[in-house]
Parts: sequence; C-alpha cells; structure tokens
Amino acid sequence: MTPQQYVQDKAAKSGSSFYYAFLFLPPERRAAITAFYAFCREVDDVVDEVTEPDIAQRKLAWWDGEVAQAFAGHPSHPVMQALMPCVPAFGIEESQLHHVIQGCRMDLEQTRYLDFAGLQHYCHLVAGVVGEVSARIFGQTQAATTEFAHKLGEAFQLTNIIRDVGEDAMRGRIYLPIDELQRFDVKAHEILERKYSDRFTALMRFQAGRAHARYDEALALLPAQDRRAQKPGLMMASIYRTLLREIESDGFKVLHQRVSLTPLRKLWLAWKVQALGRM
Repeated sequence: MTPQQYVQDKAAKSGSSFYYAFLFLPPERRAAITAFYAFCREVDDVVDEVTEPDIAQRKLAWWDGEVAQAFAGHPSHPVMQALMPCVPAFGIEESQLHHVIQGCRMDLEQTRYLDFAGLQHYCHLVAGVVGEVSARIFGQTQAATTEFAHKLGEAFQLTNIIRDVGEDAMRGRIYLPIDELQRFDVKAHEILERKYSDRFTALMRFQAGRAHARYDEALALLPAQDRRAQKPGLMMASIYRTLLREIESDGFKVLHQRVSLTPLRKLWLAWKVQALGRM
C-alpha cells in the first residue's frame, strides 16, 4: 500500500463530514487535505483508542518526533510520507502539526475545564489550527481568511462537544465548562449517569447559542475574494450546522446517543454548496 492509498483509506473509513467536502477539490488539493486529515485522525485516535494514558503519552511523543524528523527530510510514517510533498506548495508549518498534537495531549492531561477561556484554548489547538491549515490548502489568498478559518474550526469543535457529551462522559471527560454547569445547576454526576432535566436542556441551549454565534462570526469574516476557494469549508459549515440544528430539534438528547446525518444527506449538503453556492 502506498502512502497515498493509506491516507485515502484513513480518511474514507472515518466517515467524517470533512471527507465529503474533499470530494469536490482538484487532485493536488484533495491529496494535500486528505494527507493532513489523516494526520489529525492518527493523533486523535491515540487519545480515543489507547486505554493506557502512559502508552498514549509515549505515542504522542513519538508523533512529535516523527513530525520533526519529517520536516528534517526523513518521514517514516506513511501519513507523513504522503503529507510532506504538499508542505511547500501549501505553506504547512511544522509548528501547526505540533499544536494539533499538543491539543490531543490535553485530552490525556485534562478532563474538565474551569471556564470557557480554558476550553477555547483547547479548541484553538485541535480545531482552530486545523482550520487555518485547511484554508491554505483550499486556496487562501486573503489574510483575513485565516481568522475565518480559525473561528469556523472552533464552531465545528463546539458542535462536536455538544454532539458527544454522552460519549465523552463515558471516557471520563466533560468539556462543558464547570462555571457554566454551576450557572445552570447541572451536576457532573447527572451527565455521567445520563440524567436529562430542564436544567440540562437549558445548559445545552446555551452551548448551541455559542456555537451558532461562532458560525455567524466566521462567515462574516470570509473575504468575497476567497469565497469560491473556501467552498470546502462552507460545505463543512453547512453539514455541521445542520447537525447542530438536528440536535436542537431533538431536544438535546445527546447523553444516550450520538446524533448524526446520513452519508447521503451530507453529500447533498456538500453538493448544494458546490453547485448552488447555498448553505
């Protein structure tokens, strides 16, 4: 299996909404974003699939070393072998990959966040930086597009947090800020025990409002000159925001299930942005 086949399989098997946006890119950009996405999946899987924290820490340390080695001209992992030829053309920086790894490391070292400022730093590393790299690959020409991509990445992560409240709790993680749990009088044990209440619904409605605000802020920042190039990001925004609205309409029943859109619906939403320019 070639490095290119490896990253293609990694991206396709993930079932992520990101994959549907990649389908409409020209080959060289699709190859770059697929390799970058496969890298993000590899390091994220370390946290989600390795049960021993010490082993997970060592694996992430290995990835830090692999990134440094790859940028020194000696990639050994197929993901880095596929990604490195794309680095010069799309301005991908070594520090950006280290930031993604740092964000995943936070999942091993921190399971709760005191306030949104702390959570936002996490979102910056695991999603904002990913958005910035993606925007360059898609074809950024305007400096302001960086802030658009960063905020859009944060909006995706906030949506993921809402969707995965129950699943994350099973792993011992609660990303909802402690001060906001207290404000809405929702106890951590209620989330861990999957207990719904009007208080929980109010808390989640507040979280959804913040996510929607992030989408609005991001979209307002996208320069008209880059709107066409950034269509993949807009496709993902359409898919993720539709998912958020589905969760809202379902009454935030996220403690016992993972709400998702069908592959056909994701493809339709992506095509609508590509063909009609509408979200």
